[in-house]
Parts: sequence; structure tokens; C-alpha cells
Amino acid sequence: MTTIGVIKEIKDNENRVALTPKGAKTLVSAGHKVVLQQDAGIGSGFSDAEYQAAGAQIVRRDEAWDSELVLKVKEPLATEYPYLKQQILFTYLHLAGVSPELTKQLLHAGTTAVAYATVKDAQGKLPLLAPMSAVAGNMAITIGNYYLACPNKGKGILLGRVLGNHYGKVAIVGDGVVGRHAAHTAIAMGANTVMFSRHPDRAQELQEAISPRLRVEPSTPQNIAKELPDTDLLVGAILHPGAKAPYIVTEEMVASMEAGSVIVDVSIDQGGCIETSRPTSHTDPVFTVHGITHYCVTNMPGAYPRTSTLALTNATLDYAQRLADHGINALCNDPYFAEGVNTYKGYITNLAVAESLGMQSKYKAFKDL
Repeated sequence: MTTIGVIKEIKDNENRVALTPKGAKTLVSAGHKVVLQQDAGIGSGFSDAEYQAAGAQIVRRDEAWDSELVLKVKEPLATEYPYLKQQILFTYLHLAGVSPELTKQLLHAGTTAVAYATVKDAQGKLPLLAPMSAVAGNMAITIGNYYLACPNKGKGILLGRVLGNHYGKVAIVGDGVVGRHAAHTAIAMGANTVMFSRHPDRAQELQEAISPRLRVEPSTPQNIAKELPDTDLLVGAILHPGAKAPYIVTEEMVASMEAGSVIVDVSIDQGGCIETSRPTSHTDPVFTVHGITHYCVTNMPGAYPRTSTLALTNATLDYAQRLADHGINALCNDPYFAEGVNTYKGYITNLAVAESLGMQSKYKAFKDL
């Protein structure tokens, strides 16, 4: 039997939870003990009573953290560092995009930190990142459209179709899950949409999957610079798993956009792919540079916690149960799951994380420990 602690998130306006009552019932039925921090699920619409009916126990924060397997949604914040120890922590970490202090704390505590965002499947895809990438991609367009309104200091362009005419231009940098969902939403609304891809051979595939109205261009500095002056909404959707996102859009390119245009940098969890971006929160979501509104909230899906929690836990529950059933062996016996291990026994076990943080001396491959 493994004791599984479910933590109430404390990041700004973060109302997701890492386990639903249905998931708790699954784990309890498998012979495990689930302890839930009081009100951990309330923001996603799940009461303590529902968890208790599923067999979970409601406890204080310190008691939930005092578990062999700890389930969270977002990375631990400074007030949570004292609870880190030699447990398995399963959550989004984005270590390359946050303060190096969290990594140092995980190393000092000897925590086995397994990051949703670097777990892979046999096809090399990221099954635990994909659900939230999809939510954020959809959100990027609706959020951008909101800030394009004049009362929100935008240029007054409504993305969409009006009596057969298409208004507004959306540019999307990246053709992964975020980019594809953003393109689907933008085109469904009726906006003129261009996507920049590092894989020009995917153009036909992308148009067939999304819409023949999608224009796909090679992701080069020249092409991006050419398109931005008349772009109304720019979406940053670049991901290098585990690593800090590279700056694809320079400050000079941002300055070429019309005042009142909007940028939504979904890559901000990993540092952002737009040079003028910096992390923001749901409480204070935007800032302006060169007259361009920047939305760079680091936990975008937290704005829609019910949908996001259901989508996330549908993907993570099987992995959580494997950790509960087999502990560290679940990782040792599955090289794809093991890709999620970011720290173990005081070492960084993800090379991209170590390189992004300049901590290569702390790196050692998980299989060698």
C-alpha cells in the first residue's frame, strides 16, 4: 500500500487539482491510501465529501505532503519547499522556465521529481502535456480576441467572420499541439491565419487536419518578420521538451507590429519564445511593450479548472497508479515514463534541464543512478 497525497494548489488563481474523486476511488480500490488536503478539489467543483465517499481521507497540508507519492498540478512554490523530502513528486515542473532555486531545493531534499511535461510515449509524443497544451491553444485565441477590443486597450479588430468577410490576422509560431488547437479555433472563428512551421513538408498535413484556409510558412526569421507588421494576434507556441524555449520572435519584430495588437506567449512556462515576454499571473495578466499587449500567464489552463482537471487527470491517472503500485520500479521498467524524471538522488536527470539552468555538473542520467 502506498500513501498518496493530493495537494491544494496555491499558485495565483490555480484551481485545478491533480486527482478527481473518481481517480481517488480507483487508487483506493487498488489498495492504496489517498489523503487529500482540505478543499484541494473545490476550485474544480469537487467537494471534500465526494472524495470521502470515494475512500479518501481529508487532512491538513503538512499531512498531505507527508506521503510517499505526492500529486500536484503546478510546481512547488517557496512556501512549499520545506515539505520536500525523499518522496516521489508527480506534477508539472517546467524547471528550465522557473527560478533555479526550486531545482536546488529538489536536489537538496533528494526528491524524485517526475514532470508531466517530459514523460514520453513510444512515439516520442508528450501524452501528459498534450491535454493542457490543447486547452492553452484554444484559450490563446479567445484571450487574444478579448484584448484586441478597444476597452481593453486593443486596436479594435474583432477576429472572425462578418457577413461572409474574414477579419483579423492571427500568426502562430509553432505547429505542435498548442499551435494546432490555436489554429483550429482561429479559423473556426473566421480569422485569417498563418502558421510558422519548422517542417515545411507538413503543410498539406496541417491544412488537411485543420483547414484549407490555413496558410503554412517555413519558420524563418525573414518570414516571421515579413508577416508581423499586419498581424493582429501573435501566438507563441514553441516547445523544446525540458529546455528553455528559444527566442523565435525578437524585440525588433515585436516593435514592427501595430499598436494595440496582442501577443499571447503560451511558451512562457519554459521562459517564453518572444523576446519581450515575461511571466504574468491571472491577477495581473498583461503588460505593454512597444504598444503591444502581452499576455504571458504561466498557468493559463487554471482559468478553466473543471475542464482542465478532467482532461489532465484522464491522462495522468494511469501513470499515477503505476507509481503507486510499483514505486521507482515503474520508472526503471519503462524508459518512456523515465523521461519524466527530472531529479533523483540529488542529481538532475534531464540533460535539457541541466543545460538550461547551467547546472551540468549536477547532471547524471537516471539509468546510471
